[in-house]
Amino acid sequence: MTEDDKKQSTTLGGSPVQLYGDFPKVGQTAPAFSLVGKDLKDVTLERFGDKRKVLNIVPSLDTPTCQASERRFNQLAGGLDNTVVITISADLPFAMTRFCASEGLDNVINLSVMRGREFMRNYGVKIADGALAGVMARAVIVLDSKNVVRYTELVSEIKNEPNYDAALAALQAI
Repeated sequence: MTEDDKKQSTTLGGSPVQLYGDFPKVGQTAPAFSLVGKDLKDVTLERFGDKRKVLNIVPSLDTPTCQASERRFNQLAGGLDNTVVITISADLPFAMTRFCASEGLDNVINLSVMRGREFMRNYGVKIADGALAGVMARAVIVLDSKNVVRYTELVSEIKNEPNYDAALAALQAI
């Protein structure tokens, strides 16, 4: 890894964590991706067509904060028209599906980076060092119906939840 590869940073328990790649900027078109769905089939960004998209990027649904964000976005998504909430994590699709089934969460789509690991670098969320090296930092990205980035939040502390109100306001402004 070169210095140019490390563009963003966040913290984990107050300690700095470097990230690989370039985090998307408002106004740019979101990078295409192909990730793995619950049926182990590849799912592309294009599959979601002209819907507005909320990308809820988390390290793992095996952590309380990631579980809390999954629950909250599931709740928010239930009342949104022409919108899909997509949680993206390093978990296997089986684990993600099991968690959602046990919690009764059916308004979010879960995708795994198990065969789409380039997503982490393309979206600038791949953790480069520390205890969570190799998984993703916590982030929220809101896309309009044409996949143009309308809101981003790279959560400054991985243990914290994202700003749900700001993400919802960005959706309502589209």
